Amino acid sequence: MSTTIKDINQLDLNGTYTYADYLLWRLEERLELIKGKIFKMSPAPNVRHQKISGKLHLEMGMFFKNHYCQVFYAPFDVRLHKKNSQSSDTKIYTVVQPDLCVICDEGKLDEKGCLGAPDLIVEILSPGNSRKEMDIKFELYEESGVREYWLVEPAENAVFAYVLNEHGTYIGLKPAINILQSAIFPDLKIDLEQIFK
Repeated sequence: MSTTIKDINQLDLNGTYTYADYLLWRLEERLELIKGKIFKMSPAPNVRHQKISGKLHLEMGMFFKNHYCQVFYAPFDVRLHKKNSQSSDTKIYTVVQPDLCVICDEGKLDEKGCLGAPDLIVEILSPGNSRKEMDIKFELYEESGVREYWLVEPAENAVFAYVLNEHGTYIGLKPAINILQSAIFPDLKIDLEQIFK
């Protein structure tokens, strides 16, 4: 019988878990599940992180206002599974909460969040999560089929964008420091000077 987990100490941090397990967790800590392994999220984002996230959300929200795609912001569960694999709660081993994501296929949305790869994911780096975002999530989003991935680096006032090619591999674009233009939504252009101000 499954038990509700209220304290992180009830979990084996070296164990392997599924989304079905994740649904039973009622923890104060924010966690992500990546390939069955628990990743503690950084403490509440700092003020600069929140300002950048808010400004990007406003810009993207205005762009997609009359569009069939929708923008979501954290906390929002995105359940990822390998292409052509089963997607039942007990077969999903990855649940992430990107800072922002754009989903164009309404069929991927349900009351729990998103099931499958968003079209665009935005992650804003914080001092405590740089390695995770840059390494583990890069590979995760690539293999899950996220078409475009923006890595926002507040310390550099830059955005590093990656786009899936026809072989399912990310190609890095020139770092954006003035205007950020989406590759998959070419009309989406964001003035980074305003975002980082």
